[in-house]
Amino acid sequence: MEVKERILFEDNHLLVIHKSAGELVQGDRTGDPTLADFVKTYLKKKYLKPGAVFLGVVHRLDRPTSGVLVFAKTSKALRRLNQQFQSRIPKKTYLALVDKQFPETSGTLTHWMTRNTQQNKSKAHKNKVPNSKEARLHFKRIRDFDRYCLLEIELETGRHHQIRAQLASLGFPIQGDLKYGAPRSNKDGTISLHARTLTLQHPVTKETLLFTSDPEKVGLWKSVLSDSE
Repeated sequence: MEVKERILFEDNHLLVIHKSAGELVQGDRTGDPTLADFVKTYLKKKYLKPGAVFLGVVHRLDRPTSGVLVFAKTSKALRRLNQQFQSRIPKKTYLALVDKQFPETSGTLTHWMTRNTQQNKSKAHKNKVPNSKEARLHFKRIRDFDRYCLLEIELETGRHHQIRAQLASLGFPIQGDLKYGAPRSNKDGTISLHARTLTLQHPVTKETLLFTSDPEKVGLWKSVLSDSE
């Protein structure tokens, strides 16, 4: 889909978009095109901007995941949104598919996270270890399917690969997440993790905004979403 077809909200300060699984938000060592570049091109054409287009990356979603992503269109908006995220004001919920044998219906996971930057991977520890940061999330089992169950997850903290690592530490990696122990990967390299909602304060008006995006009906999501209807 083109950028304009995926925009959930846009004004003079914000642009909120549905990120597809497999898209890169910002540049990395692969050199692949990024969603930020596509959005800049969209803004340049729409507003006939002659020079460079400002676009601030407020937060990120892992490349294999999909969902709600917000960009700042001004430096003031970026600064204020960064302050919100540092203060944990925004609320995020995710959908995740894990093996049907997942034992709990609801609960809270608390771990201490460490990060291996060389492997671009994190690990969730039961107890505090050197150089670790506390990670906390809340989960609720939404629905069971033939082989998987659907979890709704609310993040309380925002650590690197937090949901992926915490679920994997229980022995239930997200479907398709080979990096964290899933038995099989998806052909397109995606995983069944979707950032469904994001609630934040508008950086200028202070209005509380809720953005929602459903997974695209592709891959395993196609059959899951069809069964849910």
